[in-house]
Amino acid sequence: MSKRKRPLIRKSAKTAGQRGNGAARSSRPRVHSKPANGGRPSSVKEGRQSEAARQGRTWLYGVHPVLAAFANPRRRCLRLLLTAEADQSMGPRIAALADHRTDSPEPEIVARDAIDRVLPRGAAHQGVAIQVEGLEDADIEAICRAMDVQGNGRVLVLDQVTDPHNVGAVLRSAAAFGAAAVIVPERNSPFASGTIAKAAAGALETVPLVRVVNLARALETLKKSGFWCVGFDGSAQTPLPEADLSGKIALVLGAEGEGLRRLTREHCDLMVRIPISAGMESLNVSNAAAIALYELARRG
Repeated sequence: MSKRKRPLIRKSAKTAGQRGNGAARSSRPRVHSKPANGGRPSSVKEGRQSEAARQGRTWLYGVHPVLAAFANPRRRCLRLLLTAEADQSMGPRIAALADHRTDSPEPEIVARDAIDRVLPRGAAHQGVAIQVEGLEDADIEAICRAMDVQGNGRVLVLDQVTDPHNVGAVLRSAAAFGAAAVIVPERNSPFASGTIAKAAAGALETVPLVRVVNLARALETLKKSGFWCVGFDGSAQTPLPEADLSGKIALVLGAEGEGLRRLTREHCDLMVRIPISAGMESLNVSNAAAIALYELARRG
């Protein structure tokens, strides 16, 4: 895509006393956040839940994820567990949503520890959990076709971001700013578990999480559909506010600790950095995604 012509810089002045979202001396991207557990499941139970997600069945928990799943006609719901307190506060809303479903499970009123037993240790379930089947896989070609008529479509591409809390937070920001999809590689990315759904606060039901076999090939597919692929790197020369981000944009953010892989970087049209104070080395990847999406939304 090197033959595509467009202005890259909106203004030439570089803000003094600021640097990008990473140390300028480093050649590696610095938009990252290292998960506390190194990217592994926080408990054996969460590992089992991730395996269940691979097989198409998992537990979602928390008020917003459960209500969003119930409201999603594409989501098949199997079991619904509530404490007595949660039933009092959520019962009317669940009943209203159930009237529009053909597969509405009968609510099971249980003790809080009964919900604890089916969820990962320490899950903040707010007294409610729902067992669901996985959503049908979204297709990147279908996403591109749906955005053919849009002049300023937005998608996010995450390169091996392994922390499910970060993926969920990115989905939440994508929903807040109208992005059409979040694209991740099949390998080294978390499955759509309850942890992602909780961090996404319902956005897992509204923003497609697209899993692709080859991320570089996915970027080429986006380019053929008219997207400008913008990668983030703390050592990039172009600050985000000075970049031309008109038209359809794919924001490409890197993995925790290692940033964008070489092949991913090579398939980006432009590398940018988020200007931050010299006293801070980097931003969490989900925060960087939110800032980038806000910048796009601000420009209209």
